[in-house]
Amino acid sequence: MPKDAPVDPRGPRFSAWMTVIILAIVLLTGWWRLLAAQTVLFAMCAFISLKLNPWGHVYRYAIQPRLPKTTEREEAAPLRFAQGVGFVFALIGTLGYATGLTTLGLVATGLALVAALLNAAFGLCLGCEMYLLLRRYAPALARPQ
Repeated sequence: MPKDAPVDPRGPRFSAWMTVIILAIVLLTGWWRLLAAQTVLFAMCAFISLKLNPWGHVYRYAIQPRLPKTTEREEAAPLRFAQGVGFVFALIGTLGYATGLTTLGLVATGLALVAALLNAAFGLCLGCEMYLLLRRYAPALARPQ
C-alpha cells in the first residue's frame, strides 16, 4: 500500500461532512446506488490513496485557499484505515438494500452516518481511534509492510 503524505486535518472533516450528506440522503430515500458509489469511494481511499477522494480536491482547491494557513498535519494511515471501516459498513449497507434486507441496509448506513457525523462535527474519527488501538495492542497487524 503506497504511503500518502500527511494531510491538513480540516480536509478530512470537510470530506466527512460530504459523507454525512450522502449517507443522510441514502437513509431518507433508500437509494442504494448512491450508497454503492460511496462504497467505491471509501474503497479507493482506503486501498489505493486518499488523493482519489473528490471531496479532498474540492477542499484543496476551493476551500483551503480561503482559510488561514496551518502547519498542523495528520498522518494518513489512520485516515485510510477509517476509510476501510467506512467501506465495510457501506458495503454491508449496499448489500442489505440491494438484496431486499432493508433493515440491514438501514442499520449499517445509520452506523456509518453516526461515525461520519462524529468526525465532521467534533473531529472524533472512530476509525482513526480504532487504528491507534490496533497499533498499541497488535502492532504487527497495524504496521505497513
